[in-house]
Amino acid sequence: MPNSNHSQDAKDRYFMMLAIEQAKRGLYTTRPNPAVGCVIVQADQVVGQGFHPKAGQPHAEVFALKDAGIHAVGACAYVTLEPCSHTGRTPPCARALIESGVKRVVIAGLDPNPQVAGRGVELLEQAGIAVTVGVLTAQAEALNKGFLRAMRSQMPYIRLKIATSIDGRTAMASGESKWITGTAAREDVQKLRAQSGAIITGSETVIVDNPQLNVRSSRLGIAPEEIPSAKVVILDRRERLKYDLQSDYQLCTQADTLYWREDSLTELLKTLVTEYQCYDVLVEAGASVAGSFLQQQLVDELIVYQAPCLLGAQARPMVDINPLLLAQQLRFDIQRHEQLDSDIKLTLLPL
Repeated sequence: MPNSNHSQDAKDRYFMMLAIEQAKRGLYTTRPNPAVGCVIVQADQVVGQGFHPKAGQPHAEVFALKDAGIHAVGACAYVTLEPCSHTGRTPPCARALIESGVKRVVIAGLDPNPQVAGRGVELLEQAGIAVTVGVLTAQAEALNKGFLRAMRSQMPYIRLKIATSIDGRTAMASGESKWITGTAAREDVQKLRAQSGAIITGSETVIVDNPQLNVRSSRLGIAPEEIPSAKVVILDRRERLKYDLQSDYQLCTQADTLYWREDSLTELLKTLVTEYQCYDVLVEAGASVAGSFLQQQLVDELIVYQAPCLLGAQARPMVDINPLLLAQQLRFDIQRHEQLDSDIKLTLLPL
């Protein structure tokens, strides 16, 4: 097995960071595959680099090795995720590294996919290649939270997004909500949608807001049509909606919209992973749906866009939860806070 205690010197961290930057280039397009980057280094110089752009296309290692050419012989490869060891839609990357003549491979983290799970490292070591595992693992894994969660637990990574006023209101009593936050905040939401395999909303949100829940931004560094469309799920236990090409509701004119009419949210999430390969899930819904996800402890990341305005006591709340005691409150750790023009974005993790 690899020596995970190998010294993580500055050089390894530097080149792994370059590989992570490569991986980011495929962040919006690789679904359901993970975003992976690779750089090939010879005598402290980058001689090849690549990333995995799309499922079915060659993996990062193949592009980097092709870029390096003969300079890969005797070089060190830095890869953000363990090279695959099985033949799927593409040949195994561990074998490509072996055949290239590299002498060392540095890996940010092991792949929990049961088809890999340490076997890629084993193949490399059996071929006499020195392997180091554990360089900038947290930074690399942050790019693939959904994939890693799904491979480890058969559950997706859930992000709950809410746009609110500073008094915690998301819409007027009438349902009017466009727009509480500004352009920069709405543009940031496009990034969340672009990295999501599925987007969950409620029937009430569809009826009141008639959203599209699609990626429309031209500021993501890639054309919107190049980004795989997220699976839209409407929670509709009362069967208020259905597929209809002539529907007034945009989401209902899409044949692939999933209408979930069962009680169990956990069963829905497992279905999204096992049947649809949706590993990153974004929840964009009203207070009732948001409250259900929070109370059932299904939210991995709460993202709040807060506008500097007051909507008053009659406006609709952020979430529909009713703790009776202070001890029943839902608490969070603020992972990050940013200013987006006049709005504040809070990224919170449940405690």
